[in-house]
Amino acid sequence: MSASEPLLIACLCAAWCGTCREYEPLFDSLRVEHPDAQFAWVDIEDNDEVLGPIDVENFPTLLIARGDTPLFFGTVLPHVQTLARLVQSAAEGNLPGVREMGLEGMPARIRALRSHDV
Repeated sequence: MSASEPLLIACLCAAWCGTCREYEPLFDSLRVEHPDAQFAWVDIEDNDEVLGPIDVENFPTLLIARGDTPLFFGTVLPHVQTLARLVQSAAEGNLPGVREMGLEGMPARIRALRSHDV
């Protein structure tokens, strides 16, 4: 993992989720503050292939990765301040990373979706 690799900040959501719909504009607002990061809003029902063996049961669930290394994966309160602190910590190298079975390859699958305008 290189500090020069851009952060990937992905929100895994579902179109039917009211909380996700309310959270999306807040999530999008951070794109401006972090122009070097890659942001992805992924509807997991339309793009379930990105999950691999992982089951997402609560929304919003965030994945923050640098390169192929997941730094954070979990459900968060839908507050922009929480996301901003997580992104800032990741940008500063202060997230130790997660080793959860099944996360391997998820950042690459999400980036592949982004290249097809997710």
